[in-house]
Amino acid sequence: MGGFRKAFGPGVLFAAVSIGTSHLVQSTQAGAGWGLSLVPVILFALVMKYPLYEFGQRYAMATGHTLLEGYRRQGAWTLWLYLLLTLATMFTVLAAVALVTAGLAEEFTGLRIGYLPWAAVLVGLCAGVLAVGRFPLLDKATKVIVLLLAVSTLVAAVFAIPELAGARLFGRVDLTDAKQVAFIVALIGWMPTGVEVCVWQSMWALARARQTGHRPTLRETLADYRIGYLGTGLVALMFVLLGVAVMFLREQKFEDSAVRFSAQLVSLYASLLGNWSRPLIELAAFTTMLSTLLTVLDGFPRALQLLLLRMKGTEETDDDLKRAGSAPEYWLLMALTAAGAFLVLGFLMRSFKSFVNLAMILSFVTGPLLGFLAYRAVTASFVPAEFRPGRALRVWALAGIFFLLAFLAWFAVVEFS
Repeated sequence: MGGFRKAFGPGVLFAAVSIGTSHLVQSTQAGAGWGLSLVPVILFALVMKYPLYEFGQRYAMATGHTLLEGYRRQGAWTLWLYLLLTLATMFTVLAAVALVTAGLAEEFTGLRIGYLPWAAVLVGLCAGVLAVGRFPLLDKATKVIVLLLAVSTLVAAVFAIPELAGARLFGRVDLTDAKQVAFIVALIGWMPTGVEVCVWQSMWALARARQTGHRPTLRETLADYRIGYLGTGLVALMFVLLGVAVMFLREQKFEDSAVRFSAQLVSLYASLLGNWSRPLIELAAFTTMLSTLLTVLDGFPRALQLLLLRMKGTEETDDDLKRAGSAPEYWLLMALTAAGAFLVLGFLMRSFKSFVNLAMILSFVTGPLLGFLAYRAVTASFVPAEFRPGRALRVWALAGIFFLLAFLAWFAVVEFS
């Protein structure tokens, strides 16, 4: 039990980066627009993408290296491909998360200064937290924040259940309608999160091992991951339920503004729990998105920092891992990532819902390739046999990659036909 306690953490960070825009925005919107009709899509995404994230922690504990070292051993082309795919998504992902967090900040504080100033303040705040506490503070803060929102959402979902009795719970899904297909693809793209997080999982797992001085067993590693993954799935379904009870059954329109949606989200809870809960829900939703912003702001520059080192062709060392998240290049890459996100917000933000969908669709497009790279790394001959996935898990992972490609092809046909 002591070993598991020391291993416990990367799975919560996975939950923190997942229970954000994909849950608060997309899962709620799925329930509000289509009732329970898209629940099978959410479950499908959760099941089919499960192995891809597991491979990150599995590889890290098997080899003592991040997945990026696993990519390097497959050839330099994999590193360049990872860089290209990361550049294609990192700015829109951070921008979308910062946008939703800014909207909730305005709702929580009542200070109407605009989403760009709020986003700048929040990114600065998260950078300060990472500078002061680094990984230990990131680890501790996310555990408290995720628990707070999970409990709040569970209570609200229980109160929502009586609303469903005898009501029409399913909306019409048109698989030939380009807008509906785009939403479904976006929903899958970030359900529970982007596939690039499998690399972050390997980095966080090694950082946790250095923090505690304990190298987890495979059983401890998988237990930590599965708790986090199961939690993200359950919370996603609870958000769908809330969207159905409060918006779909009452035919309420899903707001196309970060600030108005934030107010709508808080009202969603308050209508079920009572107005007394409004301050608590505002705090829970805001801190949850703040934890997502914190993990995203750490994940991209940390991965890029290690990626640039791997491009030199040298094997990953303990010194590389110690410098990750603290060296000057980490802060420079964080500043560049944030600057790119603000440029995206300033020039491409026209519609809240459309922008969030764009970020998620880009993640969907890159997902199959990133998943395949992770699969190749964890099944390579240099990974100890006892840590390699078994035949069933390998087939499961390949099936997930295939179905992601099939959904992508379907989206392309509907979008461009």
